[in-house]
Amino acid sequence: MQADIGITGYGCYLPRYRLAREEMARANAWFNSALKGLGRGERTVAGWDEDSTTMAVEAARTILRRDPGRRIGMVCLASTTHPFADRQNAGIVAGALDLTDAETLDAGGSLRAGTTALRLAFDTAASRGVDVLVSASDKRRTQAASVQEMRYGDGAAAMRVGSEGVLARLRGASTRARDFNAQFRASDRRYDYAWEERWVRDEGLLKIVPEAVGRALEAAGAAAADIAHFCLPSMIPRAGTAVARRLGIAEGAVCDTLLGQIGDTGAAHPLLMLAQALDAARPGDLILLTGFGSGCDAMVLEATEALPAWRDRCLGDAGAVGAMLARSKPLGNYQKFLAFNDTVALDHGMRAEVDKGSPMTLLNRKQEMTLGLHGGKCRACGTVQFPRNRYCVNPDCNALDSQDEHRFAESPARIMSYTADLLTYSPNPPAYYGMIVFDEGGRMMADITDIDPEQIAVDLPVEMTFRIKDIDRQRGFVKYFWKAVPRN
Repeated sequence: MQADIGITGYGCYLPRYRLAREEMARANAWFNSALKGLGRGERTVAGWDEDSTTMAVEAARTILRRDPGRRIGMVCLASTTHPFADRQNAGIVAGALDLTDAETLDAGGSLRAGTTALRLAFDTAASRGVDVLVSASDKRRTQAASVQEMRYGDGAAAMRVGSEGVLARLRGASTRARDFNAQFRASDRRYDYAWEERWVRDEGLLKIVPEAVGRALEAAGAAAADIAHFCLPSMIPRAGTAVARRLGIAEGAVCDTLLGQIGDTGAAHPLLMLAQALDAARPGDLILLTGFGSGCDAMVLEATEALPAWRDRCLGDAGAVGAMLARSKPLGNYQKFLAFNDTVALDHGMRAEVDKGSPMTLLNRKQEMTLGLHGGKCRACGTVQFPRNRYCVNPDCNALDSQDEHRFAESPARIMSYTADLLTYSPNPPAYYGMIVFDEGGRMMADITDIDPEQIAVDLPVEMTFRIKDIDRQRGFVKYFWKAVPRN
């Protein structure tokens, strides 16, 4: 008898910053008065040092740190905004997660990249008996004064798929592939081009989605009326209700799209809505997940008896999505949003005029340290240190060549000392950095991010987060490292 295959863990990541849409409308309504009608709610804003790769890492960490010890056989990163075209982005994610033994795969090409990757994960877990980690993430650029600027948001969601400890088993799935161009972006363009919403709804959502859903329900042996949670990402108002009505799904089953609180997060949004549904589902509930873009993916999942216990143990009352929504702080500055996304060209000054070339030999040699945040642990006395060196730093030990690899990424820490530097170039001045002391021992000089002047203080609890360290704009290379961020 074949074991059940399904979701065995889930999580998400939303950037801390939020920008009120009223702020954007106020700045641009002189040019496009229609934006006033979209000026309700807020959207998530990734910091200058975040991209689809860093957010994917953070979403995946929410699963791995809560339920450690599971061997991951494959890591898949789904996005329409991969930072690299010829450097495997999923490989960076695997390195940051210390999963370098796993196979890696980038998925992209449409807004249903996240659901396509999830379907692949189900197939791989079933055929090869391995756990698969899928992380979907997007940070899409938008033109100033555009509808997309108002409606998009940045974020990531992750799912672990396997056969052990299944929280939601896969009952049936279907895909309808069709080159329906609701929106597109050519490889040499920065911004998406979208078509008229009514046409997308009537010719796309209301025709393509029911075909895929009908076949998924048939494969699951379920009826539309049995669905308790219907996840259909769309920026078109009440599109989910219209599709549900056509399918015969109860209106009360249509899940909140979260557009008012975070915006549309692109390839991540189907998985983000699935996380929200799993936060609320009871054992036996059927969840219908859809991803729309160049066709439609549809999956029927059934919540198991294991879901409430795992949710209570790993997520608490707020759930994965609620906890991320609660950690927000206002950006409060539309100009800063434009600068973070390179929408405006700022004069960065002479201190930014430095050649930031990256020696690939050094990056390769130090990969475990830079991506995995590996230091050392002395076999002789147990002292931990960063970075790893030949000699133990304990003055009572000083053992030679006694260092085993030790990962610091999940170690809580505190600020021992800090500097707010207005002279050093930073895309978000001042540049905060200082000495970070880990609770288990060991210390390092680190950048401090996502922090306010009134918040930073000696002895402030922090944790490590995977971020962009620097960007070599001359060669188009992004350098990643770990920074300290206030602990939740």
